[in-house]
Amino acid sequence: MDGKAAPNGVATIEDRILRITGYYGYYPGYSSQKSASRSSVIQCKPGGNCPSRHRGMTRQLSPLSVAEDSAAPILELQNRSPSGICRHSRVERQSRSGEEGTQMHTESSSQEAEGQTRCQSCTSTFLKLIWRFLIILSVSSSWVGTTQFVKITYETFDCPFFMTWFSTNWNIMAFPIYYSGHLATAQEKQSPIKKFRECSRIFGEDGLTLKLFLKRTAPFSILWTLTNYLYLLALKKLTATDVSALFCCNKAFVFLLSWIVLKDRFMGARIVAAIMAITGIVMMAYADGFQGDSIIGVAYAVGSASTSALYKVLFKMFLGSANFGEAAHFVSTLGFFNLIFISVTPIILYFTKVEYWSPFSAVPWGYLCGVAGLWLAFNILVNVGVVLTYPILISIGTVLSVPGNAAVDLLKHKMIFSVVRLGATIIICIGFLLMLLPEEWDEITLRFINSLKEKKSEDHADDITESSIHTRSRSRANGTVSIPLA
Repeated sequence: MDGKAAPNGVATIEDRILRITGYYGYYPGYSSQKSASRSSVIQCKPGGNCPSRHRGMTRQLSPLSVAEDSAAPILELQNRSPSGICRHSRVERQSRSGEEGTQMHTESSSQEAEGQTRCQSCTSTFLKLIWRFLIILSVSSSWVGTTQFVKITYETFDCPFFMTWFSTNWNIMAFPIYYSGHLATAQEKQSPIKKFRECSRIFGEDGLTLKLFLKRTAPFSILWTLTNYLYLLALKKLTATDVSALFCCNKAFVFLLSWIVLKDRFMGARIVAAIMAITGIVMMAYADGFQGDSIIGVAYAVGSASTSALYKVLFKMFLGSANFGEAAHFVSTLGFFNLIFISVTPIILYFTKVEYWSPFSAVPWGYLCGVAGLWLAFNILVNVGVVLTYPILISIGTVLSVPGNAAVDLLKHKMIFSVVRLGATIIICIGFLLMLLPEEWDEITLRFINSLKEKKSEDHADDITESSIHTRSRSRANGTVSIPLA
């Protein structure tokens, strides 16, 4: 179809036709440039079926092909222009979509991290609750088991002081058990001698000397032995439930002694708790008419609670607070003192036939070891629980021994509790729980009440605001405006 070039610069017949007709967008050399662009864009292999040839013939024969070709230079110029309108718009869209995708990915990752953090916090909280519940249950179970084993041992072996001495000797194992835990958990392990000297600081900066061993250990060892011995004597006269309930009065006695001796803060709630404890003691003694073994058993139990309170107050006065290692060291020291200096007492009681047994094989060593092991476990759990958790949890575990012993007495021993004894037990337990209130309980309660009042006032103000907004929207929809009165 192409012809030779003419003098006026028109190269082809198509150019002549376009020049004569005056087609819009024509310029000289248009057809040659178009063909060159076509050849540069579409190249077919020789001998291959190229669909562009058929398209080019169709375009030449069809009137629509002229319109499409007329728009081709404009599109080519737009694609080739340095501004790059079409390409820029595509790149901008891609960049926007990329930024949106990155932002969405960041948000989703942050949400996943937040969800994982919440799950971890919930899991840790749940594990802490389980750990505290297990400590409370262990403290209560060990004390209930100790009391019930003593009652069972009394059926075949009636020697309360020997049982006290034998159980106290097991306290020697407190520090070895603590050191075993240190070896299992500590990253920087210390030698036994170094750890022993470190824990000996509870006696002073110079550590444990012979003078301090006799001066500090002797009174506490006597109080320890007297507390346990009176508790075992009370179990001979009363049920396990009554003795454990009366022993809970030691909390009230600790408060009274601390208020008098240590000049602790006066608290009305704890005075009420002390009065309730004394009321429970009187009711417990009155249950059998202030006569017989009941009044003697109540006296033994109250004496045990009193010596226990004196032990705690003196410990706080002379030794102060102690960590788990120092407490384990002190308990082991009490066991050594008991083995060395108090061993003569059960020998004297044996030969004077106050506590006599014959033959030697008749001693129920199994029950004695059970009592001693549970007693040691209770003491260790008390010290561990105070360090790892809150002291209030240990106190709750102690008071839960009362319903635990009541359940065992009711199911196993078929005990029938009178109304007076039941009322006395409940009053003593309520007084014990009142003793667990913190010193700033009144201020905490007032803050809590004020926060509730502020929250209610804020909710009321929000309700008024929402109701006024709804009223305005309804009035505007009806064509009227409501003005709220002040």
